[in-house]
Amino acid sequence: MSFDFDEIIDRVGTHSSKWDTMESKYGVSPKTGIPMWVADMDFRAPPAVQLALVAALDHGVHGYFGDDSEYRAALIGWMKRRHQWDVEPDWIINAHGLGNAISLCLNAYSAPGDGVIVFAPVYHAFARIIEGTDRRLVESPLIQRDGRYHMDLDALATSLTGDEKIVLFCSPHNPGGRVWSSDELQQLADFCETHDLTLISDEVHNDLVYKGNKHHVLANIVPSIRHRLVTLVATTKTFNLAGCMIGSMVVADDALRSRLARVAHGAAGMSFNRIGMLMCTAAWDHGDEWLDALLDYLAENKRILDEAMASIPGVKSMPIEATYLCWVDFADTGMDRAEFTRRVEQQAQIAVNHGNSFGVGGDSFLRFNIACRRALVIEAAKRLKNAFSDLQ
Repeated sequence: MSFDFDEIIDRVGTHSSKWDTMESKYGVSPKTGIPMWVADMDFRAPPAVQLALVAALDHGVHGYFGDDSEYRAALIGWMKRRHQWDVEPDWIINAHGLGNAISLCLNAYSAPGDGVIVFAPVYHAFARIIEGTDRRLVESPLIQRDGRYHMDLDALATSLTGDEKIVLFCSPHNPGGRVWSSDELQQLADFCETHDLTLISDEVHNDLVYKGNKHHVLANIVPSIRHRLVTLVATTKTFNLAGCMIGSMVVADDALRSRLARVAHGAAGMSFNRIGMLMCTAAWDHGDEWLDALLDYLAENKRILDEAMASIPGVKSMPIEATYLCWVDFADTGMDRAEFTRRVEQQAQIAVNHGNSFGVGGDSFLRFNIACRRALVIEAAKRLKNAFSDLQ
């Protein structure tokens, strides 16, 4: 089966966060601009997802959703096929997306005022959720070595105050695109054991890994950590289903899962989006071929943008091993953040995520979303070269 990722799909006026809010947020008009910010794709979902929607609409009754056994089976099948991870049905607790899942975990495993550790710069919603639940944000700065991010667990150990309860971990890393090695995951697990920390591993980008790299499910690499590990998974990034607002928390340990279930099912009173559950189930059951084609397409988009960035003196695109989010450093241009951002947004008319929103270490960066038609990536590359032509 072939998939047309070059198809022009007009998303303006469809309540798209990516297209319909970029002018108010960035001053970039959807008529002339290129949205390369919020992490969703401009591609249609896999055909099986569309068929599931059609069947639901034909049926015409949209009452409360119950019996998620097919969804659980689809999740289990996908994780076994794609990640060699054996998940039991009763390990799965569902949530309204992974942002909601993180909030539930923080409420289950910590108290207001407790410290939550993140490795920064990192996905900006982490800080918002931590602070919104009245926890203390603890940023452990990532260090760059050979152009890639690495955790500095020794420095983190010396900075701990004793009230830290949770490590919120991004694997693969967003925005740096790192696929963490099995050794790094083992070291992190050992750190959590030593300091009695619950480890929440957000693995939402686990399928978006480029050839030559392999995502390691933390639960597989360090099974002994199960008594303090929660793994977060979803279809949202893989299949462009962010609007479904469905995600899952996988917890193998009975006691740990019981604490989380009490918050999710009791205090939060969960009930799920019928349409979203049907879409997610179809994607995991039938999305393999679509994903394989997508990864090849994204790899070429990545090459085009990286090549353009490499041609601009002082600009460095961090080599990403996963995700469709390119993390680009403008530090060596000699420009301040306001100036290089102005050139990208006002001159090139490209809306991007500002690096400082990702926390410590992000000030000189911008994040570019390449999950769009290739023609837009080529146009963006041309505009960026023109916007910084005085450096060449």
